[in-house]
Amino acid sequence: MSQYTVVLLSSIIMYIVLAVSWTMFSAPTGYVSLATAAFFGAGIYTTAFLGEFIPLPLLMLVGGIVSFVLAFLVGAITLRLRGVYFTIFTFGLVELLKNLVLWFEIKFTHVRGRFVVSIDHTTVFWSLLVLLALLLVAVALIKRSRFGRALQAVGESEDAAAHIGVNTTLVKVTAFAVSAFAAGAAGAAMATRWSYIDPGIAFNSLMSFMPVLMAIFGGMRKTAGPVIGAILFAYLEELLITRFPSLYMIIFGAIMVGVILFLPDGIMGLVTKLTRRGAKTLEHS
Repeated sequence: MSQYTVVLLSSIIMYIVLAVSWTMFSAPTGYVSLATAAFFGAGIYTTAFLGEFIPLPLLMLVGGIVSFVLAFLVGAITLRLRGVYFTIFTFGLVELLKNLVLWFEIKFTHVRGRFVVSIDHTTVFWSLLVLLALLLVAVALIKRSRFGRALQAVGESEDAAAHIGVNTTLVKVTAFAVSAFAAGAAGAAMATRWSYIDPGIAFNSLMSFMPVLMAIFGGMRKTAGPVIGAILFAYLEELLITRFPSLYMIIFGAIMVGVILFLPDGIMGLVTKLTRRGAKTLEHS
């Protein structure tokens, strides 16, 4: 594969990891999190601090653990909130971390950003691919477990779930932290593709919205939905940036408005409807 192909595939896999990890928590519970950029950025800064001392797989593990702990602590406080209040707080977390890291850098290190160790693109690609495979296995196991059923119960009726003995806060916080682990590990790997990072790059709020849009675009009811949405969106982003750099966000917005209006269940929802319609047609013929 050419270097361009490897870099493009790495970006696509990164987006799949972020979209699937977001869906792991938000789809069954109904809690819309906009904190992905915070955990992704925590992984990036893990590499910025430790990239010269430990190998990439260990960097990804440490970045994931840092994000897991951060999400667990934040979730223990905020996941008692519901609805729009939780969503607003998670987005505020991104801005809080961005400005906190910026203050720390300027106050104590007297610089705005950091140089990051570079690692071969192919190594990053395979590392991200392994991360994705582990994430998909984890999602499948969680869906079939008692923990997964507890998450589903929280989404259907949190009060009813608590009434039958489900520790709803612990279930939500744990799922939130596990999803953050994947985002942090992906951030730790992707940081090695940039020679320089600063808080604005690491905690880019766009990384909070893109996984949500990808999951909605593909459909959140099945794991294949966010995977398909991430693949199409990531490739579309690359295509639009190279051909229409000044218009690509406008086109993105128009596509998302169209999807929400005409495909509320995403591409997978459309496929399911067409499949059922075809089956009915065969039955009647």
